[in-house]
Amino acid sequence: MAAGMDGMRASGVTVETDVAVIGAGPVGLFAVFQCGMLRMRCVVVDALDAIGGQCAALYPEKPIFDIPAHPEIEGGALIHKLEAQAAPFTPLYLLGRRVETLRELDGEWQLGTSAGDTIKARAVILAAGAGAFGPNRPPLEGLPGYEASGAVRYLVARREDFRGKRVVIAGGGDSAVDWALSLKEVAAHVTVVHRRPKFRAAPESSARLDAAAARGEVEMAIPYQLHGLEGDGSRLTGVVLSTLKGEQKAVPADHLLAFYGLSMELGPIAHWGLGLSHSHVAVAPATCETSLPGIHAIGDIATYPGKLKLILQGFSEAAMAAHAIHPRVFPGEALHFEYSTSKGVPAG
Repeated sequence: MAAGMDGMRASGVTVETDVAVIGAGPVGLFAVFQCGMLRMRCVVVDALDAIGGQCAALYPEKPIFDIPAHPEIEGGALIHKLEAQAAPFTPLYLLGRRVETLRELDGEWQLGTSAGDTIKARAVILAAGAGAFGPNRPPLEGLPGYEASGAVRYLVARREDFRGKRVVIAGGGDSAVDWALSLKEVAAHVTVVHRRPKFRAAPESSARLDAAAARGEVEMAIPYQLHGLEGDGSRLTGVVLSTLKGEQKAVPADHLLAFYGLSMELGPIAHWGLGLSHSHVAVAPATCETSLPGIHAIGDIATYPGKLKLILQGFSEAAMAAHAIHPRVFPGEALHFEYSTSKGVPAG
């Protein structure tokens, strides 16, 4: 049942497994490990083309400070370690698709994906974060062509991609400010576009950006907003800006980074009868089980009294869900709790 680290992208797969994990972010990956430690096989489905969820898609090079034993670790590095931790249990990754249907069948669950896959599982762990997400795109003519070439992007996977380049960054939140401060160290020129002087970023970061602008390390285009793109439809040469009064100017650019936030939606999950509470799934705190037996929700999508939206709490929920699922996969078999230091890592 194993697939390569890049995951399986062929459509129309039919597979039977012990646990179907929906979401390949950090909490979903740790759920694979916890299930594996209890000898339960997993299939992992994610709408993105790579594992890692928001950690990989939005801030692979941004440090995270609240992971136990790691005073500081970048999002991409955390995902790499979680992937390696789950690897001994040979999970099957079905990437670039989302689960569209869920129905009970003879005491088990059958899932159908947008790629025509059929997954039969004894239990389901929903680790879908806040649901499917995508960037809020600026309404600019010719945008798809520049997106396809990578000239217009909504996240930074590698700083080195921008070394020696002219970069325009649009937005007023933490992502825009943080990446302006980071990319000024490698880019030939960085221009920050915002419609007003006040940013929504952390005050300390905003102050650092103001100081960098005063030193001439970053150009501030305020109060401007995006108006158009210049280039041949693929290669970008400039970004046209405008004020609310209609004044325009063109800024030479090789890349446009638009940080206007994400649009998130639960998608088909909202119609599965899971007992939603403000776009989150209510679960039993001790087991993370939803209103449907055998369906468990963990991570950001799950809610219960006292819930904290922290990765480390999601890790704990993954362990609780796996232990709660064990009797469904191995009915009648007693589960004797053992520490990993005693039993080691079982063979996948």
